[in-house]
Amino acid sequence: MTNYQTRAALNQEFKDVKYILTSNMRTKLLLALYEIPKNLDELRNELKKPSATILHGLKELETINLVRKAQKYYELTSNGYLLTTNMIKLIDNWYSLSKSEVFWDNHDLSDIPEEIIKNVYLLKDAEYINSTTSDLSIAFNKYIKAISKAQTLQIILPIYSENHFKHYINLLNGEKLKRLELIISEEIFDSINKNDSFRKDLLENKKVKLTIIKTNLKIFLTYSEEFMSLTLFFKDGHYDDSQILIGKDKNALKWAEYLIKLYGEY
Repeated sequence: MTNYQTRAALNQEFKDVKYILTSNMRTKLLLALYEIPKNLDELRNELKKPSATILHGLKELETINLVRKAQKYYELTSNGYLLTTNMIKLIDNWYSLSKSEVFWDNHDLSDIPEEIIKNVYLLKDAEYINSTTSDLSIAFNKYIKAISKAQTLQIILPIYSENHFKHYINLLNGEKLKRLELIISEEIFDSINKNDSFRKDLLENKKVKLTIIKTNLKIFLTYSEEFMSLTLFFKDGHYDDSQILIGKDKNALKWAEYLIKLYGEY
């Protein structure tokens, strides 16, 4: 497909989504039919609208090949299913961004690849935690509490922080944490290597796996079997330890795992 054809396809998809979202009834009908086909009575009971209103909306959707009628039941066409899936992602993305608006607006997102940003809806149930002027350690303490329960940790670590290192070492010396993977830049590796204690307890520890990359990332992502956390940098380049997202649901873990694997393969 040429660039022109790609742009044309995207423009048409945008027009279709816009057409749907500008009508409350068309949107509700697609969502109502997303999982299973339904007849008119079922749609009327679910949407609490008269038959004439529902039939008018269905006719509009049939005209643009998003819905079809099979005997007495209405169902989504393949185009209707794909468009509704994208519409749901758009709504969830909007909700996720709005829910943690301060977090996303204030930080540098340039090191989060576009295909992963598109799936930010997976973080819609993540908890946004913000430290206060009276207690600047709220976010950090939440992070330490989360990692203390993990058996494995995979971390994209973009900062040299003795405070973090000491907590990692304490966990490694305990019985619970079985494996720690650090994805770090060459610069941070060199800094750790210059510290005799950290070199011995981190770099030479058999529980630790190192992945060294050339890029100085601006993402601090931690992933375990039970939680993920994300902290970022301000747009001026300074690391922000006062705000954190912590997710424990399967969608948040899926989002974090994908990002970890992406940079872990570099």
